[in-house]
Amino acid sequence: MDEKPPIPPRKPTPDPEVGSLRSPIRPANPETPRQQNLNSAQPASVPEPTTPEDPVTALENLRRKMERVAHEFSKGKINRAQFNAIYGRYDEQRKIIERLVARDPSNKAWQQVAAPGHTSFLLNHFEARPLYYIIYRVNSPTPLMMGGKQQPDMNHIEPALSLLHKMPNRPRSGLARKSMGNGQWMVLALGENAVTIVMFMLEPSTIQLNRVRDLHADFERANRNALERGTRALDRMVFPQRALVE
Repeated sequence: MDEKPPIPPRKPTPDPEVGSLRSPIRPANPETPRQQNLNSAQPASVPEPTTPEDPVTALENLRRKMERVAHEFSKGKINRAQFNAIYGRYDEQRKIIERLVARDPSNKAWQQVAAPGHTSFLLNHFEARPLYYIIYRVNSPTPLMMGGKQQPDMNHIEPALSLLHKMPNRPRSGLARKSMGNGQWMVLALGENAVTIVMFMLEPSTIQLNRVRDLHADFERANRNALERGTRALDRMVFPQRALVE
């Protein structure tokens, strides 16, 4: 399991309702026959598009790809690192092809430059990945639940949590992100009764930010009664945030 017992900055007061910080085991959903058929029907790989037959078409294709990358960034589908890497690759291909054709229009070396590839690698390589999450009740310094492949860095978490608790006219809900200066980004989703903090490696895209917000909203919605009563019996609660690190 990804969840690990937290190491709070101070020893919490013993609570008879507090169980382990590990949420109940969620059984795997068995595949239905229809799902098995759909999985087996999917192709093992998608064939790469062929290289254009002339440099003019190749340059037009690259320009369309650059426009598409800009559109995907504007829609929040990719982050800035992904945009810069992919857009930069297409722009480099474009400049090299233009130079080769200008030197010798009959030279076919441009075909090697225009060959497809590497885009999927760049997308995956520069995608923001959640390192861990940690959930608190509003105005409580003691973690309610945490999970991930990495132990939370309380030197990052505690100042953000303290600032939130001291905030005058704190909103009933909100979403914020902050660069930690070492390639990591903190995302904070606030609700009426709890707050979820997620640490990402690399800057998350807008879609990833919205996912954190939605998972936290579902957490509060599903556990409203337990949160309002103040119970800390984890076997009575569910944690949608687990989907971030599983």
